[in-house]
Amino acid sequence: MSSISFRIEKSLSSGARAGVIETPHGVFQTPAFCVVGTKGTVKSVLPIELVERAKVQVALANTYHLFLQPGEEVVREAGGLHSFMDWHGPLITDSGGFQVFSLGAGFEKGISKFATQDISEKTTAPSVYDEDIRTQHGKLAIIDDEGVSFTSHIDGTLYRFTPERSVEIQHALGADIFFAFDECTSPSALYEYQREAGERTHRWAERSLKAHRANSVARKKQALFGVVQGGRYTDLRAWSAKEIGEMGFDGFGIGGSFSKDDLGQALTSAIEPLPPEAPRHLLGIGEPADLFEGVSRGIDMFDCVLPTRLARNGTLYTRSGKINILNEKYIRDFSPLDSATGGYASEHFTKAYLAHLFRAKEMLAATIASLHNIYFIQSLVHDICQSILEDRFDAFRADFLRTYLN
Repeated sequence: MSSISFRIEKSLSSGARAGVIETPHGVFQTPAFCVVGTKGTVKSVLPIELVERAKVQVALANTYHLFLQPGEEVVREAGGLHSFMDWHGPLITDSGGFQVFSLGAGFEKGISKFATQDISEKTTAPSVYDEDIRTQHGKLAIIDDEGVSFTSHIDGTLYRFTPERSVEIQHALGADIFFAFDECTSPSALYEYQREAGERTHRWAERSLKAHRANSVARKKQALFGVVQGGRYTDLRAWSAKEIGEMGFDGFGIGGSFSKDDLGQALTSAIEPLPPEAPRHLLGIGEPADLFEGVSRGIDMFDCVLPTRLARNGTLYTRSGKINILNEKYIRDFSPLDSATGGYASEHFTKAYLAHLFRAKEMLAATIASLHNIYFIQSLVHDICQSILEDRFDAFRADFLRTYLN
C-alpha cells in the first residue's frame, strides 16, 4: 500500500486534470509546481516566507548535493530533511541522476534540457548545461550497468552511485516522495544510445523498487516514483513508459531531454502507457508556456530552478512577459512589480526599489525577486487548476499566453 494517495477531481477530454495528493506531511493540489531547494534551502528565502508569502505547497531537494554536503547521516541525525530545513509540508527528493549524469563531456558543449538544434555526434557521457554551476561540477562520469562513478564538484573526490545507494540516501533524507535512480540522457544522444540508456534505467528501476520494498519502515512513510526516459524519440518514450508503468511504482516522473518543437508529442507518448490513476511529474521543466503544454497532456507535477535563478539575476515574471529589472527605465518606475499578479512582493515593493537593490548589490534584492517569481508560478498553477475544475482550461491558456508571449 502506498504512503500517498492521489484523487483526480476533474479530467478534461484533452488530458488535463486537477487533483489532490495526500502525503504524510500534508496535502497539495495538482497541477502543482514544486519549488526547488537544491541543498535543503530555496536560496535567499526562509521556509515560512515560502508558505505565507509565496503560497508554496510542496518543495523538492537534491540528493546529489545533500549527499556531498552535509551528508545523509547528518540529515538523518537531525530527524530527516523536514526537520533539518524546517519544512513542514510535502517534500520530494530527486535521485541524483540528473546531476551525476551532467558531469561528462557534454557539459562543456552548452547542451540544455531542450535541444536547440540537431546534434549528430554521439555523446555517451550525457549532460545538461547549467551556467550557474558550470564551473562547480566535476568532469568525470563513468557509467556501467551496475551504476556510475563520479567526481565531487567540491573537492574532486571519486564517489559511486548505484540504484541501491541512491535509495539508501533518500531513505535517510526522508522525503514524502522520492525518485528511482535513472540515467538522464543528453539531447545529443543518438537513438541507439537512448535505447541502451533506457534499458539500463529500467533495470535500475527494478533494483530501486526492490531496495525500497526491503525497508519496511521507509515504505510506510515514503512513496517511490519511477522515471520514464527515451529522449526525443516517441517510440522510445512509449516503450519506456510501458516498461516502467508495469513495475508498480507509486507515481511516475518524465525525465531526460526534449525538443521544444516536439515536447507535446514526446509527453503524449510517455504518458499514454502509464496507469491513469497515478500522479505524473515532469522533471526539471517549468516555464509558463511549458506548464500549459505539460498540463494539457496530463502532467500533474512540475519542478524547475528557473523562477529563482532568473530572480537572482534580476529577471521577473509578469503577466505581460519577463522583464529585466536592471533596465534603466525601471530606476524611476514606482509601479508594483506586477499588479496583474499581486502577491506580497508586488504589493509591498516597487520596480524602482527593487532596481535600486540590485544596482546596490543588496542581498534583499534576491529575496524580493525570488518571492515574486515563486508566487507568480504558484499563482499560475492555482489558476490553471481552477480553469480545469471549471472546464475553461483551453480558454484560459489562450488568454494567458496571448498576453504573456506578446
